Amino acid sequence: MVRAARSNDRGALAAAGVTVVLWASAFVFIRSAGADFSPGALALGRLATASIALVIILAVTGEGLPARGAWRGILISGVLWFGVYMVALNWGERHVDAGTAAMVVNIGPVLIALLGGLVLGEGFPRRLLAGIAVSFTGAVIVGLSNSDGGGGAVLGVALCATAAATWAISVVVQKPALAHASALQVTTGGCVVGTVACLPFAGQLVREVASAPPTSTLGMVYLGVFPTAVAFTTWAYALARTTAGNMGVTTYVVPALVVLMAWIALGEVPAPLAVVGGLLCLAGVAITRSGRVGEADGVDAGTTDTPVPDAGSAGLDSRGGDDEYRMPLR
Repeated sequence: MVRAARSNDRGALAAAGVTVVLWASAFVFIRSAGADFSPGALALGRLATASIALVIILAVTGEGLPARGAWRGILISGVLWFGVYMVALNWGERHVDAGTAAMVVNIGPVLIALLGGLVLGEGFPRRLLAGIAVSFTGAVIVGLSNSDGGGGAVLGVALCATAAATWAISVVVQKPALAHASALQVTTGGCVVGTVACLPFAGQLVREVASAPPTSTLGMVYLGVFPTAVAFTTWAYALARTTAGNMGVTTYVVPALVVLMAWIALGEVPAPLAVVGGLLCLAGVAITRSGRVGEADGVDAGTTDTPVPDAGSAGLDSRGGDDEYRMPLR
């Protein structure tokens, strides 16, 4: 049992690692492609690319359509996370620098932990709350170290805050959906729903693709295949095997990776303050992952387990059983 728990834990941790690396790269590519594509057109192009890739994979694997019980979460997360979130983030990054955007968006894990504790019954473990406090401080430091004089634009901050809120709500509604469908099914469904929600931007996308340089179009395709199709699937895979709160705090690694990627790809040498903030982000994540394998989340905070919905017989290989469903990602 312990060996199986450790194997499951390592798989979830690896999936979360893929997600945060690819999501960090998305900040760089959004800034680049956003110079030639409007927010809505970039979101639609990214989602359409991801949907095509995911539908092909779904057809090849033969998983079929998600069960009825998953569709509520798929529809809500599809509109909010794949639709509203991406347009708001693309738009927000036009008004604030990447550091400020990362700082504001990273209120998301705090909201996820709060909603997960209140709505999903995950409780408020001391390690989780301590890790959030340390990582959020690091994210603020990273944001401040990269902010310029125009980084506090009210519109940009409001848009990034909107993205964070829609992300948090979507994670909480996506978590129960993963008890009825696989990570691939949930991600594909959400991506297709988001694509449909963004169809009003189709005219802009057609016009802008015709005039955009190939590098920007390729950047949009990259955003669709890797930070969306791949990263959202690995996110769902890991989310099915841990709590929403723990998954949310894992993304505090993203600001540190953004600083590192900007240094390598754009030649932007990180300020010493950014390095300190990045280390704090990593330390906070490490705090939430400490503890014994198989120790239930919330026990040290006096919380009680919430009954887990029956996952059914379909797709258990991609979601795990009831024990795996509550396995903390250490």
